[in-house]
Amino acid sequence: MLKSKTLVSILTSIVLITGSVGALADPGNGKGQGNGKGNAHNAQGNGNQSGGGKGKGSDQNDWGHGPSIDRGSVLNVLSSYHSYWNPGPALPPGIQKNLARGKPLPPGIAKKLDGRLLGHLPRYDGYEWQQAGTDLILVAIATGIIYEVLNGALD
Repeated sequence: MLKSKTLVSILTSIVLITGSVGALADPGNGKGQGNGKGNAHNAQGNGNQSGGGKGKGSDQNDWGHGPSIDRGSVLNVLSSYHSYWNPGPALPPGIQKNLARGKPLPPGIAKKLDGRLLGHLPRYDGYEWQQAGTDLILVAIATGIIYEVLNGALD
């Protein structure tokens, strides 16, 4: 009887130790710090990018699942409906620097666009167009994270 309890205790200890090492090896969802070779999730997620490279923080901001922005058509709408918006003053350089894709929208910087203009701009579920100085930005409504910046679009 004592032998079987000892054997069960040893086997349980081995399972717990090897299981915890395996759990530490993969931080989840294929978002390890490796180069992504042999990782099917990483290969698929990076193949569907919109708007060019994502930079170093690509694993944290999965832009492949967001809307695909046609900059040309947005700029065309802005030029066609010029009377529906007013150019704002240029933002100070420090704030302009923080107005980037993947960063949170600084509070009090952006303003809502005229509803008539919004009716002509492309709509994306979960995102809204706003004006920040002379820039047109697309912001995730739920998080306030900037998805796209059209620099100087409202000049």
